[in-house]
Amino acid sequence: MHPFSRLRSLWFAGCLLLPLAAHAGGPFGIDHTVSYDNSGIWARHNQLVLIDATVVTVIGGSLILGDQNKLGDTFWRSLDSVAVSSAIAQGGKWIFQRERPSQTDNPNAFFKGLKYQSFPSGEVSAVAGAVTPFVVAYGHDHPEVYALELLPLYDAIARVKVHGHWQSDVLAGWAIGTGVGIWAAHRQSPLILGWLPGGFAVGFVHRFRP
Repeated sequence: MHPFSRLRSLWFAGCLLLPLAAHAGGPFGIDHTVSYDNSGIWARHNQLVLIDATVVTVIGGSLILGDQNKLGDTFWRSLDSVAVSSAIAQGGKWIFQRERPSQTDNPNAFFKGLKYQSFPSGEVSAVAGAVTPFVVAYGHDHPEVYALELLPLYDAIARVKVHGHWQSDVLAGWAIGTGVGIWAAHRQSPLILGWLPGGFAVGFVHRFRP
């Protein structure tokens, strides 16, 4: 699937978060509070497990496999994507200074101070950034890989349900992670790997193989 087609697909998937209420606000006119739900699959604990597992898997896969094959190379590109997506999202938080739904019922509360960091969602950016290089690398030959997009979709919905983010926060985070992931997947070589000593390209599996 063409990268821009993927972005359109993600946008339509994100429409699951669009309001049913008549009164909504925010930059896209879609933001509103939903019924608070911090239980079951949507519990904050599960969201933290997802982001922690994402980071550990991406870093671990990069170091273990190195850049000796397609899978290892994709892990390094995923690491690039997570790092750059997270940096962009954090920059956006500092710029826009938006209050979270847990802090206000006004979706137009921007530029309220650095302690307010709702827009965009850093966690959704990171998860989307992590999975996108794998979808780009393997999705054409293995369509089942597109199921990885369920991870940022889940996280986006969950963050809204626990009042951690507005709808536009998670959609913007998803777009950032996807866009950066496409960029990372199409670079000539992984970015972070190029900054490290050459030994990291070998990977622990190949370095200690008998």
